[in-house]
Amino acid sequence: MSHPVGKKEQSREKILASAGRGFRAQGFGGLGIDGLAKAAGVTSGAFYAHFKSKADAFREAVRLGMTDLAAGIRGFRDRGGDWVAAFVDFYMDDRRMVPLEDSCALQSLTGEVARADEATRAAYGAALGDVIAVLATGFGDAPDARARAIAVLALVSGGVSMARAAGDPALADEIAAAVRAAAHSV
Repeated sequence: MSHPVGKKEQSREKILASAGRGFRAQGFGGLGIDGLAKAAGVTSGAFYAHFKSKADAFREAVRLGMTDLAAGIRGFRDRGGDWVAAFVDFYMDDRRMVPLEDSCALQSLTGEVARADEATRAAYGAALGDVIAVLATGFGDAPDARARAIAVLALVSGGVSMARAAGDPALADEIAAAVRAAAHSV
């Protein structure tokens, strides 16, 4: 039985988007194939038609999440003005308040990637390199543009992680304010 053109790709994208949300919310070890498939509204067999393993789906979810981050940064860049500061403010305000399943892959999946297989770490590293390159354009021709971009990304992703884990809204706000100020001075 043949499927309509594009149906397989749409199904894969649906599974991948759902898997990304699941991994961000529950971590790699927090759910299995059955849970990933159920969340996507497909059978486990349909999941395996698109991904060889949970690790394969995780790798693709990480890659997609980082690609989305790069696209988001490009959106800030395209608006012009002091777009790096606008990105920092957005990340430390709006992005730190969303549910984990809707959070940024940089903040929510980096720790999971550190424990992942070599192929996943390599995919993450390549995608992170792209994110750094996009953000570095915000520092013009500065010789340390790449280092500044890395510092900003480390500050905001680490800051969101700390603020989320703080358990105290006042401390979380204090962390966000401190990180925002530091990132603006990079």
